[in-house]
Amino acid sequence: MITGAVKAKVDDVWQRMWEGGITNPQEVITQLTYLMFIRSLDEQELETERMEALGVPGEHLFPDTFTKDDGSSIAGSELRWNVFKDQAPATMLTTIRDWVFPFIKQLHDDTPFARSMADATFGINNPRTLQKAVSGIDELMSGFDDNMDDLGDLYEYMLSKLSTAGTNGQFRTPKHIRDMMVAMVDPRPGEAICDPAMGTAGFLISASDWLRTKHADDMRDEDWAAFRGRADEKDARGHVTHPGRHQFSGGETDQTMYRISAMNLLLHGVEQPDIRLVDSVSKQNTVTSRFDLVLANPPFTGNVDKEDIAPSLTAICDSKQTELLFVALFLRMLKVGGRCACIVPNGVLFRTNSKAYRQLRQELVEHQQLRAIIYMPSGVFKPYSGVSTAVLVFTKTDAGGTDKVWMYNMEGDGFTLDDKRDVDSSHDDIPDILERWNHLDDEEKKRDRKQKSFFVPKQEIVDNDYDFSFNKYVETTYERVEYPPTSELLSELEDLNRQMADGLAELRSMLGGEGK
Repeated sequence: MITGAVKAKVDDVWQRMWEGGITNPQEVITQLTYLMFIRSLDEQELETERMEALGVPGEHLFPDTFTKDDGSSIAGSELRWNVFKDQAPATMLTTIRDWVFPFIKQLHDDTPFARSMADATFGINNPRTLQKAVSGIDELMSGFDDNMDDLGDLYEYMLSKLSTAGTNGQFRTPKHIRDMMVAMVDPRPGEAICDPAMGTAGFLISASDWLRTKHADDMRDEDWAAFRGRADEKDARGHVTHPGRHQFSGGETDQTMYRISAMNLLLHGVEQPDIRLVDSVSKQNTVTSRFDLVLANPPFTGNVDKEDIAPSLTAICDSKQTELLFVALFLRMLKVGGRCACIVPNGVLFRTNSKAYRQLRQELVEHQQLRAIIYMPSGVFKPYSGVSTAVLVFTKTDAGGTDKVWMYNMEGDGFTLDDKRDVDSSHDDIPDILERWNHLDDEEKKRDRKQKSFFVPKQEIVDNDYDFSFNKYVETTYERVEYPPTSELLSELEDLNRQMADGLAELRSMLGGEGK
């Protein structure tokens, strides 16, 4: 998570853009995103050069010479951030606008990133504004070079400045929460992974990091090809002869988020993800039984136009509520045997004012395998939202299989639960959650209902009308407290009043009677 000092730097860069005449918040975010991406490319190139110095070959991003469509050319080194950042303002503007930006627009041609940049324009035309923005971005990002994921936090903080930020329940899932969910479902080499509400592609990036860290030795050449996203092979007429394999897929409705996700994935080595600008719960999305794993934090609020909703979703859950439709979508998009870890607002767990909520809970218990519910504290998504949420973990079976459900009441996630979200390692349940999750067949079976976690048999959930509330199943311990008799308490109160009156009298005496 970014600190207050980093936020102050973002605010400073933002102010410089406004002073330069770029006052539309969406445009400010777009232009700063371009600059952050350009700087990140140079950091990648520097890392390749460092590895080559150690004898490890790598693939360079910048060509020896870059030639534009009009035949004009420039040395590839001139396109790099560490070269143009020290140029005079007017020269820097020419370099970025006329050379660097055209270069990144055609970078990795025929990729989602290139397609997302097709209609992009560089909108900073004031040389001094550009120089201030470049110097601000350089200072801002110097602390993030070793952790590219934190760029997502920068995007999220900038998005919070939009008047519409969070109004549709859209906000970034903190990295440590994503990593916990990824660890619980253990993405494996070759598996098709999807986030139909991908935002800045955080879940897909966490999954890719898990694969590189935990399964790199198990991945074959074909697995790495799917990881990168092998492009479709086409004939001379443009027809697909051999469809590509894409390990990572996603959907997003917002153009800015789509472009950021494409940049983010490219910077993390996923060159050809199958990501699309689409309303995933609408009739536009027809994907069925394709994925091995779904990881998502879908929008929590809002309704979808009934006419636009895919009928296959209302068949599972007859509702217009996005938080219900997305869970139904996950079930439709998963293969039988596919796994899902998703975040839902607490209302999904217990609401009864609409039969659709109960209908969805019954579907998970009776026709799928509901494996776990992690109840998270309400401060996890602050400062963007104080909504209480939970993580659902389930497997698609279409034939039932829920025997018992593991429930864990998370009380802390390693950060304070106020708007500041400062580090608080003394209240971090995530390591305990993962430890217990990995030993469900051992200690968890022995735990009673007075603890943070325990199993609940399916029949008990059915008997409670498919209510998933933690308080329905936890055993509360009441401690008997003995209080003194009322007469004794009144005597103590009268004694305190006398002491107060004596004290006031003594104070008046010391002040010579003043105030009488």
